[in-house]
Amino acid sequence: MAPLLSSHYLPSLWYFYYLVNSEKIIVDRHEHYVKQSYRNRTQILSANGKLDLIIPVIYKNNQPVDEVRISYSEKWQRNHWRAIYSAYRSSPYFSFFEDELKVFYEEEFELLVDYNSQLLKTILKIMRMKKEITFTSSFEKNPESVIDLREKIHPKLSFDKDAEAAKILSQPYYQTFGAKFGFTPNLSILDLLFNKGKEASDYLKRK
Repeated sequence: MAPLLSSHYLPSLWYFYYLVNSEKIIVDRHEHYVKQSYRNRTQILSANGKLDLIIPVIYKNNQPVDEVRISYSEKWQRNHWRAIYSAYRSSPYFSFFEDELKVFYEEEFELLVDYNSQLLKTILKIMRMKKEITFTSSFEKNPESVIDLREKIHPKLSFDKDAEAAKILSQPYYQTFGAKFGFTPNLSILDLLFNKGKEASDYLKRK
């Protein structure tokens, strides 16, 4: 069965574990927006430890995620890119992918789901992963014939409870600040991409 995922900002490795190991992926564009989730946030490893990057959004309670707009009242794009650049400029592969990703911090998108989707497609292209990604046409609370991961992959939930994914995500890889903090699992896909390059997808494959 195909995994049913929410739209995430620079998804975590837990999210990408399912992307890499599934032929088809379904992203829900019509679920209700949920605060304090990965829909508008990601986590990187900076010189000061784990750092949350959060996109400010404009929304109403129970609003479908495909109607949630990005707020540009503050210079979050500049701040996010500065944080990413500071955290990963000395990583082995940052310079290889910098230009393709920097444009997302220069151009403005109206809707959060469109921004997330274009970022995801760019990262899959960088990783040379040809995946069939489809989007829902309506909301289903209890969908059939899918693996529903919309609320499973969440900042407040640990990947350790997902035994299959934990076998992969617990494996250490080189991290720019690993010597200072030790191995930090399940960060944004950026962390793996900048530190492992084209080997990123191999790291996430089921053994």
